[in-house]
Amino acid sequence: MTDINGQLRGAVDLAALAAQNKRAESGLETIDEAQLQELAQTSMTTPVVIAFVSSVSSASDQLARDLETAVAQSQGALISAVCDVDAQPAIAQAFQVNAVPAAVALVGARPVPLFQGSASPEQLRDVLGQLLQLAQQAGLPGAAGAQGAPGGGAGAGAPAEPAPEPLPPLHQAAYDAIERGDLDAAEASYDQALKENPKDADARGGRAQVRLMARSRMADLNAVRAAAAADPADVDAQLAVADLDVLGGQVEDAFGRLIDVVRVTAGDERERVRARLIELFDVSDPADPRVLQARQKLASALY
Repeated sequence: MTDINGQLRGAVDLAALAAQNKRAESGLETIDEAQLQELAQTSMTTPVVIAFVSSVSSASDQLARDLETAVAQSQGALISAVCDVDAQPAIAQAFQVNAVPAAVALVGARPVPLFQGSASPEQLRDVLGQLLQLAQQAGLPGAAGAQGAPGGGAGAGAPAEPAPEPLPPLHQAAYDAIERGDLDAAEASYDQALKENPKDADARGGRAQVRLMARSRMADLNAVRAAAAADPADVDAQLAVADLDVLGGQVEDAFGRLIDVVRVTAGDERERVRARLIELFDVSDPADPRVLQARQKLASALY
């Protein structure tokens, strides 16, 4: 593994240029922040596997290629991407990647660390098989048809994987709507599920994710960030940046930004920001320490 801490604080422009040339030679295409937002939305239906690489890591290109091959064997149940940490240090920081090569998945817009360091093709198949099982348990429609490990399911003589538990009808209707791009219908299904059972945490989280997707799918990342920087008092601009940060895995930045806005607003505006924060908490894993810490900070800011 190669430690990237120093690179993240170094001459980023030079590193990015060198990395760009290296990636061009290898034929690997890498993602930027705008593409990451798109992948986060894609991960609401199909898991995305991201290989984090660097031009100074001799094992990086091999891992990226092996992951790409293994993901291709999933026959569309998984999607692969490559992030060059030299060119995109902010993405590496957002995913808490401090050594390369490494692999992280996005499942329902939530990051799922897979491993750091090299891995054999057999190990990759095992890891991706487990990822598919996780995605099936989460009810992602894109993973519903996958059987076992990528590349043909269970091996000869191996026991068949148990079929995933069927989703409740309203949850299935929501996922079907997401898959066909009808976010209004998906939200309506989750709303109905919550009417029938107000304690349905999965429906509450699904509705929050759908609303986030709807707000962000037409957003221009650069324009949104420029508007927020130009006017820190513009509540709508700060809310929009927070949405994109959550989609990109930068939940700590998003929560911190909106808690700061809560501290300097009052009345209806403050309530609007508080409600958005609660909704973004629902998008994230409730056990994530960053969510727990942000809830404490929000309570302090309010009272």
